[in-house]
Amino acid sequence: MSMVCQKCRKQLPLPPQSILFRCVCGNMIPLGNSERSLPIQEHGRFSSKMRRFRDKFRRNSSRENSRSPSPSVSPRLSLIFTKPAPSGKRALLCGVTYKKEKFRLRGTLHDVHSMSDLLVRKFNFTNDSILILAEEEAYKPPTRRNILEAFKWLMEDLKSGDSLVFYFSGHGLRQPDFCDDELDGFDETICPLDFRTNGMISDNDINDILVKPLLPGVTLHAIVDACHSGTVLDLPWVYKENRWVDNRPPSGANKGTKGGKVFGFSACRDNQLAADTSAFSAEKTMMGAMTYTFIKAIWEIPDITYQGLLDHMHKAIENVNKARCPLLKILQRKIDQEPVLSSSEKFNTNTRFKL
Repeated sequence: MSMVCQKCRKQLPLPPQSILFRCVCGNMIPLGNSERSLPIQEHGRFSSKMRRFRDKFRRNSSRENSRSPSPSVSPRLSLIFTKPAPSGKRALLCGVTYKKEKFRLRGTLHDVHSMSDLLVRKFNFTNDSILILAEEEAYKPPTRRNILEAFKWLMEDLKSGDSLVFYFSGHGLRQPDFCDDELDGFDETICPLDFRTNGMISDNDINDILVKPLLPGVTLHAIVDACHSGTVLDLPWVYKENRWVDNRPPSGANKGTKGGKVFGFSACRDNQLAADTSAFSAEKTMMGAMTYTFIKAIWEIPDITYQGLLDHMHKAIENVNKARCPLLKILQRKIDQEPVLSSSEKFNTNTRFKL
């Protein structure tokens, strides 16, 4: 099979399982099998409206990358947060509702408040040590610029012994990788409030800003409740089937830290969707499935380990799927996601979880 480049009219062979193909003239050609058989769930964090925007960004990803420098090296970003970064423990919590969009989410604000409550009451974070970005008057909006500025706040003046938390609840997407640093050929992204106009934040950006600068003695826990978030931090090691799997990039690029430790909890694998659902609530409160099961496990099991936390989340999702009414299974969609643990280095997952 072949195709024709609309720019130079050159006849080209059709590559298998590709989304974009680069002609020798530089033209990017979108192909027709971009869906990769991804299911679209009724209550997923990826609606049919969002699918159209995913396809748009996949087609334009190379153009966007060429005009937007990596935020980690942009000299023009200045801190807009007057709140000083405290020493010791600090956390950045982002909840994106997309209120004015047709693909709005209903559970993200609840997720942020639940996570903040967990940090304060369980792990002794102070209110001053938590920076929240959300679409409420009390907070700054989670725009791309504000999230990048908040990253700088989180990483400011780090010292050995500091414990950092980054939490994101919102939409996630994928786009083709042109740097040969993804085993599956895709970069994972998170979607700020203004991603349609100002772009997404890619896993490369997150790794450059939050992972690579970490010094010895500094620990970061990242919890990302979004679609396609399995390797959204680009960490070198991913925990699958009770063993560590090498996720280092084919290009040989360094994705590790300067001696610090990073632990990532993601809502699902890179090719899966994350649910915004009321299935866990008797009051039918909308919430992220991963966020709810993550927090519930920590409250119920005081000395829970990383392995126990991962197992508990898997089991909770499995149980709620089994509890669906047989007569209403068409309306009560299955939550088809598997939470993922990743890390900057291999470690014993029976270690006690702490922040």
